[in-house]
Amino acid sequence: MPTIHFTPNLARHVDCPTLSVEAATVAEALEAAFAERPRLKGYVLDDRGALRRHMVVFVDGLAVRDRRTLADPVPPGAEIYVMQALSGG
Repeated sequence: MPTIHFTPNLARHVDCPTLSVEAATVAEALEAAFAERPRLKGYVLDDRGALRRHMVVFVDGLAVRDRRTLADPVPPGAEIYVMQALSGG
């Protein structure tokens, strides 16, 4: 079962503990987390369901490629990290 982790930056705004979820894709993993913590969705996804520009998701250390539909596969036992992306110089 994949485990999804949220960084402390998100925890400042909404309760988001580490969760074990049933999921085959990043979208399914996030939806399982949002089912338990609905307020979290607005911080992570935009109004079209895509990953917000300032967010990044890693699956087993690799950044997701599909930021729009979040169809990247999630293997059993995967570690998923959701965090704010850094930009600027």
